[in-house]
Amino acid sequence: MKLLIKGGRVIDPSQRLDELADVLIEEGIIKAIEKDIQVDAPIYEAKGKLVLPAFVDLHCHLREPGQEHKEDLASGSLAGVAGGFCALFAMPNTSPPLDSKSQIGYILAKAAHLPLYIFPVGALSLGMRGEELAPIGELAEAGVKAISDDGMPVQNSGLLRNALLYARMFNLTVILHCEDTSLSQGGVANEGFTATRLGLRGIPTSAEEIAVVRAVLLALETGCKVHICHISTKNSLELVRWGKTKGAPITCDVTPHHLVLTEEAIENYDTRAKCNPPLRSEEDRKALIEGLLDGTIDCIATDHAPHSKDEWDVEFDLAPFGIAGLETAFPLLYTTLVENGLIPLELLVEKMSTTPAQLMDLELGSLKVGREANLVVIDTKPIRVNVESLFSRGKNNPFQGWTLKGFPCLTICKGEIVFERRAEL
Repeated sequence: MKLLIKGGRVIDPSQRLDELADVLIEEGIIKAIEKDIQVDAPIYEAKGKLVLPAFVDLHCHLREPGQEHKEDLASGSLAGVAGGFCALFAMPNTSPPLDSKSQIGYILAKAAHLPLYIFPVGALSLGMRGEELAPIGELAEAGVKAISDDGMPVQNSGLLRNALLYARMFNLTVILHCEDTSLSQGGVANEGFTATRLGLRGIPTSAEEIAVVRAVLLALETGCKVHICHISTKNSLELVRWGKTKGAPITCDVTPHHLVLTEEAIENYDTRAKCNPPLRSEEDRKALIEGLLDGTIDCIATDHAPHSKDEWDVEFDLAPFGIAGLETAFPLLYTTLVENGLIPLELLVEKMSTTPAQLMDLELGSLKVGREANLVVIDTKPIRVNVESLFSRGKNNPFQGWTLKGFPCLTICKGEIVFERRAEL
């Protein structure tokens, strides 16, 4: 492929680059980023648009194998490239879980033919039951970069400690969903005024924070790289800050919905806003934004969790947790945080692209000359969200009807054009 992307605002945090320039791609490689490139090549006009390194999502659920009615690798990949992503880390809570070399091989074989990179995350325990370690060495040999029991968080601290010790031997990252289920069991929303008024059983913030303490201490003791996903409370952030000052090899991410929404989003029992950890208070939300600004939060991950309509369109107590958000992640944050002056655009790009790639030692998240072309062109015109037009099979997205700016209009991955938006949502 040969393509000249002309006149866009090129932003690349890995090079501290922010300027109006042309980007020349030849044979799938970024050949030049300069002003007014003169070359015989097809032109994509990007004047007034943003040209960014494509995004990397460290936490999403693609549901295959076994739950293809919610999503599969193909539909999830389409949603990913439509959202500007070039890489997705697929969580192992499938049916059966990704706890063997053969399961990892299955995902990698199918992913090789898809338009973006998919990195399967191996299960931490067999069957994700939290009773016996999965064959961590075999999973590493099969090609995983991380292990996790996300969705079914490990309660046995001894088992978790052993997992960290083994993972360190193979230079794997352990991704942790921090939740003490003895405190959260039966809860469906944040423990607070909104849940009480709606008659819903609450999940206290301590259910997350106690597990964060354990994660920080075990990372400090074992030296294993630990990544805490979807952090949601002010106190959890303080605990991670403390761990980092002590030298713990610990990182964390936050979701777009926890940065934008609060517990009030479940008014009218809207199950599309039901997630785990639950949407928290306004004080917690503001603290999360501060955590982005001061570097305590390393990156943004979607926790894309699609469900079929017959699963989420039920009573609030019966609905599954999860928000499908791959395609609205960047525009949601661009509109609510960048446009409102709460965070700089460069920081948003860094947290969605450059840093997650660096955390997993990937040659992505950068527009350096000589690298494979993995980039996204962003149109900042407003578009009204229609979830029925999204590529994901999961329509459990609480941003139906919102008018957002910053939707991708062109995504290039693996050196090829994999998505071009030709119509509004």
